[in-house]
This record gives sequence, C-alpha cells and structure tokens, in this order.
Amino acid sequence: MRAVLFDLDGTLIDTAPDFIRIIGLMCEQAQIQVPTDDLIRAQVSEGARAMVNLIYPDLEMNSPELLQMRQQFLEIYAQNIAVDTCLFPQMEALLSTLEELGLPWGIVTNKPRSLSELLLAALNLTERCQVLVCPDDVTRTKPDPEPMLLAASQLDLPPGQIVYVGDHPRDIDAGRAAGMPTVLAAYGYLPPDHRDDLDAWHADHIVYNVDELIELIHQSTHHLLTEQG
Repeated sequence: MRAVLFDLDGTLIDTAPDFIRIIGLMCEQAQIQVPTDDLIRAQVSEGARAMVNLIYPDLEMNSPELLQMRQQFLEIYAQNIAVDTCLFPQMEALLSTLEELGLPWGIVTNKPRSLSELLLAALNLTERCQVLVCPDDVTRTKPDPEPMLLAASQLDLPPGQIVYVGDHPRDIDAGRAAGMPTVLAAYGYLPPDHRDDLDAWHADHIVYNVDELIELIHQSTHHLLTEQG
C-alpha cells in the first residue's frame, strides 16, 4: 500500500447532518412530513435527486418539477455546505497518520466537483488532498473503474498499490474492477438493501469504525517497511 483513496460522503466526511437539516427546512416550507434521519442518511450516496424524491415521492425522477426542486436543493446546500458536516470520528487521526507516513491520500467521488471543492475548502482539506476525481473528470462514473484509474494515474502509482475505501457497493465494484484492494466502510451510509450481507460486497476488508481502518493502515505499512528493510 502506497496511497489511500476515499469515497467522500459517508466514508471520509459525515455530510448527512447538513442534508437532514436542509430536507427538514424544505419539508417545513412545503408543509409535508419530514423523512426520518435514517432514511435520509441512506439516500445520501444516491445523490441529490434521490434525496429530493424523499420529499416529493409522487414526482417522476426525471420530471421538470423534481429537477427544479433538485436545483433549489443544491443551491441551498452550496450556500450552507458545512454547517453541521464534519470528518467522521478519528478520521483526522487517520489522515494525520497517512501524512506522517508519507502516504498520499485522495478522493474519488460521484459528488460534482463544484460541491466537492467547496466542501474540502470549508473543512480545510484542499491542500492536504493529493487527488480529487469527480464525475466532471470522466465519461463513466463509479461503478465503472475509469475514475479509479484516473486517480491512480494522477498519483503515478499502480492501482494495486492503492487502497480504496467506500461505503457503497459501487465503490467496492469500481475499486475491484480497477485492481485496487478495497475496504468497506461499514460505519457509513450503507444502502438498506445491502446491509444484511456485507460479505456479498466482496471487499478485501470490512471496517466498522475508523479506528479499525487506522489499524489496517498500520498493518499494511508494517508489511511494506518489512519488505523494504
């Protein structure tokens, strides 16, 4: 292992609190019942359209009405992108560990670049993140391996030496297709229909909190240093 790549929402950063707040605000304005926090959290990885569909379940996913509400949702989010958002517990310690070991880290996400850059800047992560690959940068997004291979190229490392950490089946599928060792972040926003059998994701490792991920990094680094020594 010579680098680590993360999915963004639900893996590196806990963005759900801001989505929960914004959806609550929109529901209050529309005078409709607010979805549960767990339901919103489970939809974060599916994108803004899916989250707006929680508010307006009767609207077709590609209808002009829903797309208009999606745009309103994104505008509110962009203006308030890190009010309650933060790194997952112990993630700062993990990033510091990687940096102390001289291992670059980066992000491969399906979140648009404009929002991803705003979020990283708000959390003072822009200069620390060595590579950021977003849907804007590729023709095919995860679960296709194209974003992963682009990140590997930008890091100038073989995919097999880069660990990818994600909380959605498409993350694991993309990492595996690119030839990267994969880690399932079981602390993240797991889709409800994929929670019962995590082994079926075929990730190389499963971690249930960031402390376990830190331990995995230390183990991998120990093997690397042993081989070099």
